[in-house]
Amino acid sequence: MFQRFYPSEYYESAYEIDYSSYYDKGYRGILFDVDNTLVEHDQPVTRQAIELFDRLKDIGFKTCIISNNKDYRVKPLADTLKSQYVYKAGKPSAKGYEKGMEYMGTTPDTTFFVGDQIFTDVWGANRAGIHSILVKQIAEHEEIQIVLKRKLEHIIMYEYKKKVGKSQPNH
Repeated sequence: MFQRFYPSEYYESAYEIDYSSYYDKGYRGILFDVDNTLVEHDQPVTRQAIELFDRLKDIGFKTCIISNNKDYRVKPLADTLKSQYVYKAGKPSAKGYEKGMEYMGTTPDTTFFVGDQIFTDVWGANRAGIHSILVKQIAEHEEIQIVLKRKLEHIIMYEYKKKVGKSQPNH
């Protein structure tokens, strides 16, 4: 029943993923959510995010930030990270993911997504046919509409963890 919302994988943080292993598996592009995935909501880019994106480029990855936020929020972050970006992506629609892949010159088979929300990020990536990685949100304090969605996410993650069990690393 909930499978369309299940991530392909789950990690505690976007900063704990072994990105080199994904490159070795043939992935060449990474789509990222921003708020509460890479940085706290409405906060500027951190040194940690800059170092991650520098490392990803050294590995050989192309990156694209896809966000439902407006250009004035996403562009400065993407510029600092030297990344492509899609604002007002319309997640969970597949269109923003497809546009990001077009910018990177990748396909669903060579792209994966990293985000912190099931009903926008993961569901959208799944709809676009992309490997989806769910990470725990960075900050616990969020807008009320997101807090309400998180309660539903707990139900889905409970079922997901029962199904997946211990077969995944870092969850």
